[in-house]
Amino acid sequence: MVSKEFPRQFVAVNDALTEWSQIEPYFMDLQSRNIDTAETLNAWLVDWSELAACIDEVGTDRYVKMTCQTGDADRKQAYLDFIENIEPKCKPLWHDIQKKFAASSAAKDLPAQRFEVFSRCVTNSVALYRDENVPLLVEEAKLEQSYQEINGAMTVQYDGEEKTLQQLATYMEGTDRSVRQEVWELSGERRLQDAEKLEETFEALYDLRNRMAANAGMPDYRAYAFKFRERFDYSPEDCFAFHDAVERTCVPLMRGLRASRKEALGVDVLRPWDLAVDAKGRQPLKPFETIEELVQKCVAVFDRVDPALADQFRAMASGGDLDLDSRKGKAPGGYQSTFHESRLPFIFMNAVGLQRDVRTLLHECGHAFHALACRNEPLVQYRSSPIEFAEVASMAMELLSFDRFDVFYSGADLDRAKRAQLEGIVTLLPWVATIDAFQHWLYTHPGHTREERRDHWLSLHARFGGDEDYSGYEERLDNSWHRQLHLFEAPFYYIEYGIAQLGALQVWQNAKRDRQGALDAYRAALALGGSRPLPQLFEAAGIKFDFSIDTLGPLMDALGESLATLGE
Repeated sequence: MVSKEFPRQFVAVNDALTEWSQIEPYFMDLQSRNIDTAETLNAWLVDWSELAACIDEVGTDRYVKMTCQTGDADRKQAYLDFIENIEPKCKPLWHDIQKKFAASSAAKDLPAQRFEVFSRCVTNSVALYRDENVPLLVEEAKLEQSYQEINGAMTVQYDGEEKTLQQLATYMEGTDRSVRQEVWELSGERRLQDAEKLEETFEALYDLRNRMAANAGMPDYRAYAFKFRERFDYSPEDCFAFHDAVERTCVPLMRGLRASRKEALGVDVLRPWDLAVDAKGRQPLKPFETIEELVQKCVAVFDRVDPALADQFRAMASGGDLDLDSRKGKAPGGYQSTFHESRLPFIFMNAVGLQRDVRTLLHECGHAFHALACRNEPLVQYRSSPIEFAEVASMAMELLSFDRFDVFYSGADLDRAKRAQLEGIVTLLPWVATIDAFQHWLYTHPGHTREERRDHWLSLHARFGGDEDYSGYEERLDNSWHRQLHLFEAPFYYIEYGIAQLGALQVWQNAKRDRQGALDAYRAALALGGSRPLPQLFEAAGIKFDFSIDTLGPLMDALGESLATLGE
């Protein structure tokens, strides 16, 4: 939408940019200009940013509408039209614009610190671009949409109603073990119905990605992905160090928690349907009954964290920028997306009344606050940060809200909610290591068979997983990676969650010592957007950009100590 707060200066107000005939003239204008002075180059960059934001807004709008109702043929077609007929035509022209910037004699006259990150990203993008990859990226986006559609259609009949698998998950916290087993089996059976489709979809994506890497002259897709994701500040070897640190410090803590759970439940073996239920047999936490209640209680949480953040969330709620409930035909998962022309965030999730829904909304609000913190940035390229720090914004917001859970609970339930938050971190890190290690193996072993892929997945489960027993359900464990959408939609996007979780834990530890100081540093770092390299963004937030055992070990010790102070 055309923004009243940030009116267009370059793109005509009446141009919706939904047709290529409306878009192309703006590229031609940018391409034809003289940018031989710092003044003309600066003005040109602002116009480039505006055009990019306007086009991006069209794509974001169509993606949001499609994910909110995956079965709507018109929404699907509108999204496909964008990824088939607009994005592919833009890519080579953006490449030409980037080359023009790189070739400008005035680029050296721009402030070095201000444009360090921008120039680095442009240089990398120019080197990576290949015309022959443009149609492959279109096919990749279509296959990713197909994954969304397959998952969005997964429903089952249970308890007299048609339910999404997200809605079915509420039963996994029930105290009747036979019901949990029945529901877990039903959900697994439904996923297995589409296992072959998902295998075929992944293999088609895998082939496309390997072809893209070869076209770009890369030895494998991992090398391509590290450049594509602009991982300038760490390497695969750093990822392996993270895997090792998780295995040595976090996995033992997680398995200890699982052993305590097995004892508390009084079962001989822990089964997959025993992982979400309260270990003392209490009914599931019910933080809210309706979406409106969830929203209002989160307003109260943010009022106590920072009133300015609460005002921002209120504006999102009143502005229609939240779609929070789970329903048939809605894509799985949750996300925050920014409409870059209006510079406003949108939050999508599938809430069904569980504590994890509270955590998800707080998480996505962290992203939204990040987007709002840097919305006055002139360059759209700096209005978002590398994902490794973007996820610090979201995960730290979960922990900065940690001591405000009394808005939802009191007494023993409050301790339960806090314990669930911390145990969730303990189980997340091994899962991040599992997914990341799996991707490293997948894309450095071209030509592997399905059996080899399965065997390696199982070896990672043995390395990083808990000790729950899958006897009789081996096929479900074999295919359990299918539920991780990042493997299909965002290859090599997952280690970021591990890196960011360590950053968020550091913010939390800082807040224990000086809450206001930690919050001020956090907000100051968010306001930088993506204008500084990753280590400097972490430093601005008062934390270290390090995910080795030197950082992970003390943080796991602190987590263990905090868990010890909370009741079971």
